[in-house]
Amino acid sequence: MARQGFDYIIVGAGTAGCLLANRLSADPEKRVLLIEAGGKDDYHWIHIPVGYLYCIGNPRTDWCFNTEAEAGLNGRSLRYPRGKVLGGSSSINGMIYMRGQSRDYEHWAEVTGDDTWRWERVLRAFRKHESHWRLDKPETAPKGFAAVHGSKGEWRVEQQRLRWPILDAFAQAAQQAGIPATSDFNAGTNEGVGYFEVNQKKGLRWNTAKAFLRPTAFGRPNFELWTGAQVRKLRLLRDDAGLRCAGVEVLTPHGVEQPWLNAGGEVLLAAGAIGSPHILQLSGLGPESLLHKLGIAVEQDLPGVGANLQDHLQIRAIYKVEGAKTLNTRSASLLGKAMIGLEYALRRSGPMSMAPSQLGAFTRSNPERAWPDLEYHVQPLSLDAFGEPLHGFNAFTASVCNLNPTSRGAVYATSPDAAVAPAIKPNYLSTDADRQVAADSLKLTRRIVSQPALAAFKPEEYKPGPQYQTDEELARLAGDIATTIFHPVGTCRMGRKDDHYAVVDSRLRVRGVSGLRVADASVMPTITSGNTNSPTLMIAEKLAGWLAG
Repeated sequence: MARQGFDYIIVGAGTAGCLLANRLSADPEKRVLLIEAGGKDDYHWIHIPVGYLYCIGNPRTDWCFNTEAEAGLNGRSLRYPRGKVLGGSSSINGMIYMRGQSRDYEHWAEVTGDDTWRWERVLRAFRKHESHWRLDKPETAPKGFAAVHGSKGEWRVEQQRLRWPILDAFAQAAQQAGIPATSDFNAGTNEGVGYFEVNQKKGLRWNTAKAFLRPTAFGRPNFELWTGAQVRKLRLLRDDAGLRCAGVEVLTPHGVEQPWLNAGGEVLLAAGAIGSPHILQLSGLGPESLLHKLGIAVEQDLPGVGANLQDHLQIRAIYKVEGAKTLNTRSASLLGKAMIGLEYALRRSGPMSMAPSQLGAFTRSNPERAWPDLEYHVQPLSLDAFGEPLHGFNAFTASVCNLNPTSRGAVYATSPDAAVAPAIKPNYLSTDADRQVAADSLKLTRRIVSQPALAAFKPEEYKPGPQYQTDEELARLAGDIATTIFHPVGTCRMGRKDDHYAVVDSRLRVRGVSGLRVADASVMPTITSGNTNSPTLMIAEKLAGWLAG
């Protein structure tokens, strides 16, 4: 491995890190090092869409974190997947392309005091790296579509390659319940019901390693990639000018390496909402009380590092159905599995091309809401818990999440040893407001399922069960059946100078430390109203533009 200095050291080759590496190494005068704790994305199940079933919980591709026991989940601890491989969580996630709502970014602009985060400004960044299938033939795209979507970028967005009659019926039922149909969740308001678009290309997962590292970045002499290399801490120096980041300390298969920064260079933390605060804390940047407890020297008291954890908690209502095929029975026999495999091999379609959720809906938990605060992920399958076998009866799952939770959690180191996983405590359903939305969302699910469009399939509520009716019962039952939808954000949040808990400023610079920025989902002050992968990519695009001048 090279020992010379670098102009940029990027920690984490996930969603944000891959884009940053591509953009910054485009300048041949800048030396760029990208460091990834996981391995290469050469595991075949990464690229077959249904392979998320074999990647999540697999130490080859997943950090295999777990939350602390959660009071709001009636004492349960949840599996907490995070990608540990080139492409990061874009290599194991649900592939759904979702930007959120325009109001999310208007709020970011308000809390940071920086108009660069307003919707019309972030839209440029989304469009820059987007390659949307509708614009392959722009003459057939809806009027005005090209003003909102991009066609020349690396991040491919395609239609899903299969449909299910039971999901079509659910979409019709949602419309009968007052949720309008939509063909675009990404134009600024995502209210409506429709099929999700996905980050796939010709039936294969399109992760950020494919999009941004190969072949372009890999072919550049000024770009270097280290895999199987875990950053143990940042190298911090203090002089008359103050505290600055001079490089990183990395455990590699070759031993401990200490790549350093050239004069004026920067370390860019892109290790995610769990990894980035953990690395900062191990480096002496975090809450003073925590660092003292762990015996870590305090370089800068930053009480917000690891705080403000937000996530989308999905409540999985399951309905048995009759007269409709679902994945539960279609894949039950050896012949059924063989036919599914053959369909994918010949046409790159069918269940093996499935995202975990195909149909989506955004709506209000009650009519008084000013904006959609719920997201549905509807699936033609059911199981007791992720990773367990499918049920032996036909069923669909209508998972619903509160888009704007008021509960806040934390991520914190439990040891000065980087090999020891941090504690993850989301504090799900810890506020009255979140418990009320949970109860309201289950009641809304029942109202949708009771519509005429689904009557022919005789839906029967399996979970949580029709015997539970009061708000108190439904909120408690939500704690029994809910699980994470894998959207942690906010643990290094950006904010104004007078925000004591802001970790970075609006240009993602770590407070009190020169030469160090954070660029991943951890900088979000509030969670976006939808899936978080593509907003993370937008954040990296914004930073890349600032660094390139």
